[in-house]
Amino acid sequence: QGQLQESGGGSVQAGGSLRLSCTARGFSTDKCTMDWYRQTPGNQRAWITSIYTDGDATHHYFVKGRFMASRDKTTAYLQMNNLKPGDSAMYFCQSRGCEYKYWGQGTQVTVSS
Repeated sequence: QGQLQESGGGSVQAGGSLRLSCTARGFSTDKCTMDWYRQTPGNQRAWITSIYTDGDATHHYFVKGRFMASRDKTTAYLQMNNLKPGDSAMYFCQSRGCEYKYWGQGTQVTVSS
């Protein structure tokens, strides 16, 4: 059975950068759309960005120009620049649009002012 594993979270000051990774184990994501979501306590997961099999990506307006999604055959990435305290959340990746639909366990991002 496959799984997704996020990594790269941590604590940074406002204005800093982090690069999250979402690595597939046991399957290839090359035919999957890869999504990034984030969630804060008491709230639903909020969609951030999707990166498609052709490398094109769409981003939510609240991260556009600051966050950028990329990918290779087994890993999806989320480069996050100019982080703000409001970006603090647990970040999750998801594979979909292929025979493998999984969520990762999440990685915590904390941004201090």
